[in-house]
Amino acid sequence: MAEQVKRPVKITETILRDAHQSLIATRMTTEEMLPILETMDKVGYHAVECWGGATFDASLRFLKEDPWERLRKIRKGFKNTKLQMLFRGQNILGYRHYADDVVEYFVQKSIANGIDIIRIFDALNDIRNLECTVKATNKEKGHAQIAIAYTLGDSYTTEYYVNMAKKIEELGASSICIKDMAGLLVPYEATSLVGALKAAVSIPIDLHTHYTSGVAGMTYLKAIEAGCDIIDTAMSPFAMGTSQPATEVMVETFKGTPYDTGYDQILLAEIADYFRPLRDKALDSGLLNPKVMGVDIKTLLYQVPGGMLSNLVSQLKESNQEDKYYEVLREVPRVRKDFGEPPLVTPSSQIVGTQAVLNVIGGERYKMVTKETKALLAGEYGQTVKPFDPEVQKKVNGDRQPITCRPADLIAPELHKIEAEILEWKQQDEDVLSYALFPQVALDFFKYRQAQQTRIDVTAADKTNKAYPV
Repeated sequence: MAEQVKRPVKITETILRDAHQSLIATRMTTEEMLPILETMDKVGYHAVECWGGATFDASLRFLKEDPWERLRKIRKGFKNTKLQMLFRGQNILGYRHYADDVVEYFVQKSIANGIDIIRIFDALNDIRNLECTVKATNKEKGHAQIAIAYTLGDSYTTEYYVNMAKKIEELGASSICIKDMAGLLVPYEATSLVGALKAAVSIPIDLHTHYTSGVAGMTYLKAIEAGCDIIDTAMSPFAMGTSQPATEVMVETFKGTPYDTGYDQILLAEIADYFRPLRDKALDSGLLNPKVMGVDIKTLLYQVPGGMLSNLVSQLKESNQEDKYYEVLREVPRVRKDFGEPPLVTPSSQIVGTQAVLNVIGGERYKMVTKETKALLAGEYGQTVKPFDPEVQKKVNGDRQPITCRPADLIAPELHKIEAEILEWKQQDEDVLSYALFPQVALDFFKYRQAQQTRIDVTAADKTNKAYPV
């Protein structure tokens, strides 16, 4: 029997971004990350995903950290490993569409501060919303990876995904990611899908999934056998549940095969030992809810991604209605159908999820609606694969007709206006972008930062005066 050609699987490590976003609502701090970076840098990862997604918002809003400073510190720690971020196309890292000049500037600053690979997706798989980011990434000599949001439904056939992959390659992407945010891709379907994509395009294929439905490890195995080039995994303390399969498990799975990663399990164990106390602390404090650690095969029905699950739990907890958890899960697919069956990924997952919560706790469907629900049904996020429910659309937006063009075409350049608004608080160029994405949250952070700096200055002056009395 002829020896198989070696094709080592590449791994993108998610523990610094998606793993803790999925399990502990993105609350891992920069200081908790820094001590282990040098060790992680020795593994040989294809990339470490460490930024983007919800990390930007959470850093400013909850951790009182500058996300740009986090990126710079992480970049210093990884001398040999590529850094990756998640970028929501025309939404950047926020929840609305931004003008092209803001998108371009954000890409420029992300790469200048240390990002190598930008994974770009659109919540509706509307390719028009990806164009600006891809062009900007290529202009800055970054790696533009476009992610197809994987979901289930009548319209989401293999032919649909193949056609999208061809468009992605034509757009100038360097690689494609199948972004299975809810763990919906089952093993033999992965064989079929990856095989079809590999036959249709020549750029590398990355598979990203979550363990929510319990099949992710098997799905990775079949995908790799079908030709998948890269998989996303998380170190075991923050793996499984609504996170990714464990890095160490997948490394061991492929050991001694043509797909052998060559990673050192002793080194991986050292990294796992570092993160385990952080997991234990999160469990003890209640930050890590055991509900997101189990397997729920019903995710194939609800199609709720990991980060969305933890957000739903938080929202219900805040209103003392945790007992409505499963009722909300049942409402999610109904809202999704009303909204044209979009994939459930940020921001569409938050829009659908929050609306499902409001429908349940409000006692009447669409009695209370968010401004994001109104915007989605007005076409401000782009085109969905199916039309909106006309009755729901009328109840929410009256006779307002949805737009049909690329939403960003209606947004005038806004960078100079934003910069003028925060001149008083600006300490670095990147502050303009923080404010552009989250105006009130960023402003609160800038005020906090200034107060901290004043306190430090006062303390330093006080010590100087004591040391050298006049």
